[in-house]
Amino acid sequence: MTPLHPTQGQPARLASEYSGSVGKILARVQAAYPKYIDLSLDRLTTLLHRLGNPERALPPVIHVAGTNGKGSTCAFIRTIAEAHQWRVHVMTSPHLVSVAERFRLAGALVQEDALAATLEEVEAINGDAPITVFEILTAAGFLLFARQPADLAIIEVGLGGRLDATNVISAPLASVITPIGLDHQSFLGDSITEIAREKAGIIKPHCPVISAAQDAAVTSVIEAEAMKVNAPLWMIGRDVTYRVLPDGGMAYTDPYGDLTLPAPGLVGQHQYGNAALAIAALRSAANDRMQNADWAAITQTQWPGRLQKLSGSLLNHVPPGWEIWLDGGHNPHASHALLPTLQKWQDRPLHLLIGMKSSKDIEGFIRPLLPYATSVHAVIEPDQYDAISVADIVAASGHVALPGPDILGALKKLGGATGRVLICGSLYLAGAALRRDKVVARV
Repeated sequence: MTPLHPTQGQPARLASEYSGSVGKILARVQAAYPKYIDLSLDRLTTLLHRLGNPERALPPVIHVAGTNGKGSTCAFIRTIAEAHQWRVHVMTSPHLVSVAERFRLAGALVQEDALAATLEEVEAINGDAPITVFEILTAAGFLLFARQPADLAIIEVGLGGRLDATNVISAPLASVITPIGLDHQSFLGDSITEIAREKAGIIKPHCPVISAAQDAAVTSVIEAEAMKVNAPLWMIGRDVTYRVLPDGGMAYTDPYGDLTLPAPGLVGQHQYGNAALAIAALRSAANDRMQNADWAAITQTQWPGRLQKLSGSLLNHVPPGWEIWLDGGHNPHASHALLPTLQKWQDRPLHLLIGMKSSKDIEGFIRPLLPYATSVHAVIEPDQYDAISVADIVAASGHVALPGPDILGALKKLGGATGRVLICGSLYLAGAALRRDKVVARV
C-alpha cells in the first residue's frame, strides 16, 4: 500500500481558530491550498531553497518521530538540556490553545507578532506556489531557529516521518522513535510494519538512533533501516533499560553506566519510558558534552494535555473536592497506556468524558477504558477540529456512553461526595478543554 498522496476532502483545521494576524495569514494559505495533510517534501524543499535553506543553519537537531509520546519525550529532552544551561529551540505540533506554542526560541515561546512577521515573509517568498499550512509553519520555524543562536533544536515530526515536512533535516544529532502503534492508517499504511517503515524514514546515515521498546515486527523494521545506513542504534529494553523503584524513582542503565533518578514530572507509568528515551537520546549523541548534566531534572518536566490535573474554572462545575484530569491520547496504544493509572484511580468513582477526531479508531480507544469507568459521556465541543458526532461515540461504546453533549453538559450531570473526571480522546478536545478551563496551555 502507498497511501501517501494529496488528501481529497480532508477536513482542514479552521484557520479562524488561530488568533490575530497569524490567523489571517494561515487562512490565506489554507484558502489557496486547502489540503491540510499532503505528505511530500517537494513543495517545502523548493520554498526552503528560495529562503536560503535555513534548515542547514540550525543548531544540532534531535528529530523525534513515533505514534505516541513524541511531545512528552521532547519536553523531557528540553528540560534536561535547559537544566544543563543549553539554549534550546523546540518545534512541536499540534498546538492546544495558541499556535505560538509550536515554537520555542532559546527557552521562550515565540511572540505572536514575531511569528506573524516571519510567516508573512515566508508567504511573500512562496508567492502563488501550492503550500500547506503545516509546511509554511515548518518553514517559518526553521527561519526563526536559524536566526537566533542556540545549542540544540528539538524538532517533532508532524505525521509519519519519511515524507513529513520536518524530514528535510539531513544529518541530525540523533533520531528518536517513540512507541509505534496503529494510527493515521489512511496516510501511513494499514499494517504496523508499513507505519514503522514510514516513521523510520527519519533515520539518517551514521546518525545515532534511539528507539522506544517496540513490538517485534516494528523492532525488525527499525533495525533494518538503521543497518541500511550504518546508523548506530540504541533500543530501550535491550541497549537501555529502566525500572521503577519502590519509592517511585527510576533506575536507568545504558552503555555509559547507571543512573538513579526521581520520578518524572509527568504523570503516568508510560512517562518513565519517555523519560528514559530522552535521557538515552542525549547520552548516545552528546555524552561528551553532558558529563555534568542534571539528569534528575526530569522531575521538573511539564507538558499540558498529558494526564494533566486541571485547576481552573471547570472545577466550578463539579462538587467540591472532585478532580478533573485531561489527556490528549487518541488511539488504542494511548488508551492502553492509561490503564496503569486508571487501576490506581479506583479509590473514587471515575467519570470519562470522551471526544475524538473522526478518523480515529473510536471503539479501539474506548473499549479498554470501560471496565474502570463509573460513567462514560460522549462529548463534542463547538471549536473541536474534525470531531466525531456524539451519536457515533455512543455507538462505538456499545451504547454505554451517555450523550454529554459537551463538556459542561456532562459535568453538570455528575454528583456525589467524591469523584474524578478524565477528559480524553483527542488533543483537539484537550485544547478546547483548556480554553474552557481558562488555562494557558504551555509554559
